[in-house]
Amino acid sequence: MRRVATSRSELMRWQFDLVWSLFEFHLELLSAEDFLWEPGALCWTMRPDGTGGWIADWADTEPDPIPVPTIGWLSWHIGWWWSVAIDHVRHQPPRERTAVGWPGPGSPTVEWLRHLRADWVEIVDTLDDAALDSGSAYPWPADAGLTIAHLVSWVDAELMKNVAEIGQLRLLRAAGTRAT
Repeated sequence: MRRVATSRSELMRWQFDLVWSLFEFHLELLSAEDFLWEPGALCWTMRPDGTGGWIADWADTEPDPIPVPTIGWLSWHIGWWWSVAIDHVRHQPPRERTAVGWPGPGSPTVEWLRHLRADWVEIVDTLDDAALDSGSAYPWPADAGLTIAHLVSWVDAELMKNVAEIGQLRLLRAAGTRAT
């Protein structure tokens, strides 16, 4: 079998596309009600802020026990870290966590995440070896010596983890609400 040469950026894009295809499977099946479904008594979710926006439950120090996130919280979390990752790659000042708004349950959030995907694909498609080898601190300390390649790989890993969490919550909700 003949091997085809693949650049690092092409391999990273292939991996990202694989993860995104798994996400699309769940995004297509989510209902607006799924986003704020609480699977247990101890949950992190999105709460109305009284002005038409949403506030994410948050603690600066991870609590013990760790609350189970809702799909809404996970989708906001993806949007937050992904927006900041995009800021870093574009050499823009990173947004503060509280400055990343959540569009709300259902299709507004699905479209927001798809827009972030489009922005990310545009970025990854422009990265050559020199760009991949350049420095980037997010989400690590600046002196960690990690590169844009590390950041791109981290985005894939973090997205894969969050997609698995959303998928599991969607499946649990569907299993618990099925007619008998």
